[in-house]
Amino acid sequence: MSPPAAPPRSTARPSFWLAVGTLWWRELLHFYRHRSRVLGALGTPVVFWLLIGSGIGTSFRPAAASAQMNYLEFFFPGTVILILLFTSIFDMMSVIEDRREGFLLSVLVAPLPRSCLVLGKMLGGTTLALAQGLLFVFLAPAVGIELQPLRLLLVAGVLFLIAFALAGVGFVLAWQLDSVQGFHGVANLFLIPLWLLSGALFPPAGASGWVRWIMKVNPLTYAHEALRAALYWNAGALGEGPPLGPAVGVTAAFALLAGAAAFWVASRPLTGNSG
Repeated sequence: MSPPAAPPRSTARPSFWLAVGTLWWRELLHFYRHRSRVLGALGTPVVFWLLIGSGIGTSFRPAAASAQMNYLEFFFPGTVILILLFTSIFDMMSVIEDRREGFLLSVLVAPLPRSCLVLGKMLGGTTLALAQGLLFVFLAPAVGIELQPLRLLLVAGVLFLIAFALAGVGFVLAWQLDSVQGFHGVANLFLIPLWLLSGALFPPAGASGWVRWIMKVNPLTYAHEALRAALYWNAGALGEGPPLGPAVGVTAAFALLAGAAAFWVASRPLTGNSG
């Protein structure tokens, strides 16, 4: 008598979106289990905002600003972007940690496209940054910025684009490094100057010529102006930046390019480059 035939193996591939959702949820849990990262990503920008904004006070005023605008109000949009930036930096460190722990390799050998990993990681980082950025945005009335439901919805959309772009840039950097220290060094050398030259600390009008040129080609400048315009519901509260539409358009293009770069680097063979 012949033995019973083995049951046929399932050839169904795991669901793409189920895998993306699982990786997205893992990013949220992984980040919030490290309370020091939450404190660093949210607390540090708030301290900067309070100390720098209160320290400079009325000694610095943009030429186009209203007489009622103090530096705490001027610095507010830049602080929101700094929160998004810090959250992206801290969250994308998980790419390096996953490589060391072997989790990254186990995902790569699974019968799923690498785009699952990229999208799950980036959406996780974007969600974390968006949540913390919106939490700080609710402090806007304290500095004289009025929040309305439609305005808040527009702000959330702009923050999503900025957070997605920064998550993509962070993923590109982390994928090519295997040292957390190296990642911090590259991020501080590359991302922090981008933020400093975005108009967050000072308007372009008062800067040197070569600094204004860098600010014009800096994508975070348009992201900052898009957020400022969304907060004030007009084409630039200071009358210096681009209108809301072009600023959002450049920010969306930045997010698409950063996402495409993340997908591209993940499609290459995984190497253990030293950071």
